[in-house]
Amino acid sequence: MPSRLFAPAIIAASLALPATAAAAATPQEIVRLFYQRPGAETDPALRSHFTDPARTILDDNDKLKSSGEGECLDPNLAFAFAEPAASETGDAVRTVEAVRGDQATVIAAFTAGGQRHRMEWRLKRVDGEWKVADFLSADGELVLSRYNCQ
Repeated sequence: MPSRLFAPAIIAASLALPATAAAAATPQEIVRLFYQRPGAETDPALRSHFTDPARTILDDNDKLKSSGEGECLDPNLAFAFAEPAASETGDAVRTVEAVRGDQATVIAAFTAGGQRHRMEWRLKRVDGEWKVADFLSADGELVLSRYNCQ
């Protein structure tokens, strides 16, 4: 039973980039972390990969959740609210990046819940590291920066 308590920490550690690698990680590598395990984008152990406005929204969601009032974010945000099968995660997700100075965009294309989806991830270089600032679905239905979890 005690090993079950450590499972989330072990999973989060395996998804996190080593400190020395984080600075060298490309925007595409950062985004791919969130497609290895559904729900990883709301995992507080991976919060160091975010900057505002995304970070504040995710932190507010954590506060709401810990207050016992529920949470305002769906655990499948990166998958456009769909619950992906194991065959639809990880390497099944295709990504392409465009970098302009300290701004980057990564498009993630995937199938989840039997439907094709595209997500646009917007990243900023902060102190030499790429961090997710926002992400949105191609249809505009999901835009993380529009959430208010207070």
